[in-house]
Amino acid sequence: MTYHYISIGRRKYAVGLVWQPLGVGYIARNYAHQLARSMDKKFNLYSEYRAMVGLGASRLGLRPGMPSAAAGVVDAFSEFSSFLAVFRVDSGFYLVAVRNGIILQDTLFDNESAARGRYVELSQIPDWGAFFAPGSWAMPRAVERRIDDVMAGRSRGVLHRISRMRANILSVTLMGLFVFALMYFFRTPIAEMMTPRPQISKIDPELAAEYKRQIAEKNKELDQEFDVARPTPPPPLVMPYDNLPSPMARAQLCYQAIALLMQPVVGWTQTSVDCGEEYATATFTRTFGTIGGFYEIATELMPGGFVVERSDAAVSVRMRLPQLASYASLDERDADTIVRDVATAFQAIDTPVDTDIVVDTITNGVETRHLPVVEIAASSKLTPMAFMEIFQEFSGVYMTRCVWNAGNKTWNYEVIVYAK
Repeated sequence: MTYHYISIGRRKYAVGLVWQPLGVGYIARNYAHQLARSMDKKFNLYSEYRAMVGLGASRLGLRPGMPSAAAGVVDAFSEFSSFLAVFRVDSGFYLVAVRNGIILQDTLFDNESAARGRYVELSQIPDWGAFFAPGSWAMPRAVERRIDDVMAGRSRGVLHRISRMRANILSVTLMGLFVFALMYFFRTPIAEMMTPRPQISKIDPELAAEYKRQIAEKNKELDQEFDVARPTPPPPLVMPYDNLPSPMARAQLCYQAIALLMQPVVGWTQTSVDCGEEYATATFTRTFGTIGGFYEIATELMPGGFVVERSDAAVSVRMRLPQLASYASLDERDADTIVRDVATAFQAIDTPVDTDIVVDTITNGVETRHLPVVEIAASSKLTPMAFMEIFQEFSGVYMTRCVWNAGNKTWNYEVIVYAK
């Protein structure tokens, strides 16, 4: 089996990823999930880099946390928007092709003739900004660079799991093993604690009262002598479903916030508006306007908004969302039943939906609870209020995010349901 990584120094870098541009308004993990389902379900890892998503598979030797070699090469050659590069590595020849900032090919060849043939084929495409190849190939205009010199900087484009289910199960398993080991280590004290002791009710009441008084006085003396502070009891365990806003109130708030930020600004084009848990943020790209003109119009049309200059041609306006009244709500169904019922509801309106089951760990330092949560992601033409009507038959519902994509006039939603 050919593994899809290379070793540079003491670190392994992922290669052979399948790269696709990330659509405006899409969430990287959800988009990677959709791509994996449509292309090949063996893809269970993804990397987000410069508005691109790269897919990989753990069965090919890739692991979460492994940086992308292609991302490091693109950073190293940031002065070129298009380049063709081949590097000699321990396991063969590594080829990276980038056109207009998009990674077209990210491939490790174990055969030199195959790598050379692919390089020659791609070099026929016009308008490459730079060529890099081994000196022994004697390629026209090509410069030889060592991969360990190119990757000397900080690594980017780290791999993540598309689904967090496996990681959560592993965490629960490790915690269970730790508790078992702890109980085995302290088995003798625990056995002594479980040994029946004489009941106070069987002792002379007067002697028992005197015995309690003497113990209390002795403890008070010891506390004063050694200045012993009483342990502070842990705070009560607060579950996230104990403080949820009304789904319709949350949808109405996001709709109103997005409507406020969807103001036309002369010389600037709105790309998307994102309503998160605390802020609503609109992004704009410049056509012929000026930064100063944008500030003047934004101050008038979007009072209370905070302008962030992302670059000379891109700005965003962020606005804090007001707090909503909250109440406790939990769905009485298990996670698998909720997933099935959500799929049924979306099939009824002929709308695709992505669902995933994760486990949130809630603790106050003493008590720990594991809470199953159903994550739901979907794109729709429905407004937030109309979309949330789909969940009228569910409890424990919270819309974590909705994004208005001004380019294709589509809403992207993320919703969670707390299961029993």
